[in-house]
Amino acid sequence: MDENEMSVFGVAEAEEELYRHFLRNPGTRAEGLHLLLGSRPRETRARIARLQELGLLHAEDTERRIFPADPEAALARLVDVRLHALHQELQRVTRSRHVIDGLRAEQGAGTPPPQGIEQLEGLAQIRDRIDDLAFFARNEILSVEPYTRLSAENIARSRPLDLRCLRRGVRIRNVVSDVALQDPPTAAYLRELAEHGAAIRVTADTTERLLVYDRRTALVPLDPRDTSRGALLAHRSGLVSNIISLFERIWDQADELGRAGDPAGGGEECAAPAPSGIERRVLVSMCTAGKDEAGARELGVSVRTYRRHVADLMQTLGAASRAQAALLARERGWI
Repeated sequence: MDENEMSVFGVAEAEEELYRHFLRNPGTRAEGLHLLLGSRPRETRARIARLQELGLLHAEDTERRIFPADPEAALARLVDVRLHALHQELQRVTRSRHVIDGLRAEQGAGTPPPQGIEQLEGLAQIRDRIDDLAFFARNEILSVEPYTRLSAENIARSRPLDLRCLRRGVRIRNVVSDVALQDPPTAAYLRELAEHGAAIRVTADTTERLLVYDRRTALVPLDPRDTSRGALLAHRSGLVSNIISLFERIWDQADELGRAGDPAGGGEECAAPAPSGIERRVLVSMCTAGKDEAGARELGVSVRTYRRHVADLMQTLGAASRAQAALLARERGWI
């Protein structure tokens, strides 16, 4: 290990060796110590000075005899110093977040967006910005999304972002089309978000699409009917206030998730159908068999047929993984 590499105690390796030396030899002086350690006198003095600054070493008399701090107290001191440094680093990173807008501008035409508005091109860039905005959201996310269904890919991409925001205490208010509730995986995903604290309402008469983060940044598509054409991102402007007002009007007119006729609300007539016999056996096999080949052999079907049943069940449950499919199936009482 390089002598300048940080040890487990948060000091350089050579500094830790010095501290350990004085633990073994308390009350000795620093003269000639560099010969024992194989270092230059100036380097040894600098390391002793740093350890004294950290409170790990101290001289008690005029003879400049050096004594080590108690190991428990020394480690507590190093932890405090490290936590303070990490806190300062976190503040620095947070303060530098505004630099991102400037860096993103370098990707464009070289002129800043007018009046705090920038145009995003293509789905990839839009998704990247949504990921950034969701990751750094601190208070609230508002959205109106009149999709008719979410694909398994969309659910798998959105779930970790949404659940992470909810775990951090970010309030989510989401308005969706009531048509989306007719798709079992989409309805299951919305119900999952609601169970984790999201406020979700449904509506039958809106085509608006919008996202608002912390009431400071709003994202709207250039063409609500074709989101692939790009989007506008507004920052702290009158446009953001108007978009928030539009959201509140849509929110007030929407119905709570879980009312009569909503399949996520528990109505038996709209609930996802129970699995067939073979599907139930596949679910049990998913929980017990280690490999698809073993599961297929146990059920007496081909591996291809087995995997098709697994994929269909995951889509029906709105699951992004087999483990999650098993959990959701157990929650529904299917296994």
